[in-house]
Amino acid sequence: MIHEPLSQGAPSALSVPRPATVSAAPGAPGARGVPAAPGAHRDLLDEFEAGQLANDFDAATPEEMLEWALARWQKQLAICTSFQAEGMALFDMAWRIDPAVRLFTVDTGRLPQETYEIMEQVRERYGAAIEVHVPEARKLERMTTHFGPNLFRRSVEARLLCCSVRKVEPIRGALDALDAWVTGLRRDQWASRANIRKIEIDHDHGGLAKINPLADWTAEEVWDYNRAHDVPVHPLYARGYTSIGCMPCTRPTGDGEDPRAGRWWWEKNAPKECGIHCPLETGGLEHELEAMLHGGEAER
Repeated sequence: MIHEPLSQGAPSALSVPRPATVSAAPGAPGARGVPAAPGAHRDLLDEFEAGQLANDFDAATPEEMLEWALARWQKQLAICTSFQAEGMALFDMAWRIDPAVRLFTVDTGRLPQETYEIMEQVRERYGAAIEVHVPEARKLERMTTHFGPNLFRRSVEARLLCCSVRKVEPIRGALDALDAWVTGLRRDQWASRANIRKIEIDHDHGGLAKINPLADWTAEEVWDYNRAHDVPVHPLYARGYTSIGCMPCTRPTGDGEDPRAGRWWWEKNAPKECGIHCPLETGGLEHELEAMLHGGEAER
């Protein structure tokens, strides 16, 4: 059953002016519902504007941020989710503002079955067309042929390479067509995220705007919102998981453990990151893979 979005009331009291833009004709690239064509004008922030907006929105609620961002970037903005609590809260908020909000994810090829189950639940509940991105087949084939399907167990560098091919590069491809994206990052999730701002320039992905509406929320606030609005919950949370990624790289966490302790738990003194939200050195394996790929092209 598809739930109805909340009716839109008066505009938020928080109002930040946007630069004047030329309206596109209906059906033209850049018009609402039509992603901009490659090479078309992009609505990107400069450092001054990003800093000013980050200050202006520092005390804003997630709903206020989403309302503003959706009005500014429309179909050139999308929410990225792995169907964990944060991403689901943001999608529910945004859907109540604009039921046509774009939602994308990555199917790495190693996801647990429960992730596919909640994907189907989201499709049914919201009537959402989830944009699913997948790894490049040729790179995946060559990586697993040369390093094995479970290379992530060999070293941190090998694990980061696996994350890059299966997750980071597909997301990079999705972001190439956007001017802004929304993430569920929170400052208290991990040390590498402690200083994130609610609006940033994503220099690692072409300079598009990165919107982090939950930056100052706690996990408890996220769960309070989800319970209050009957937001779909990933089934693995009920089995003790507190951070959910690929099946072989995620385990439940015990009492007193950090919420991200279940990610790549066999690694010691390594970042609990895959490389999407901060650049990470993948070592020589990355260059070795590129050499194999170019070699494969020469053989054709």
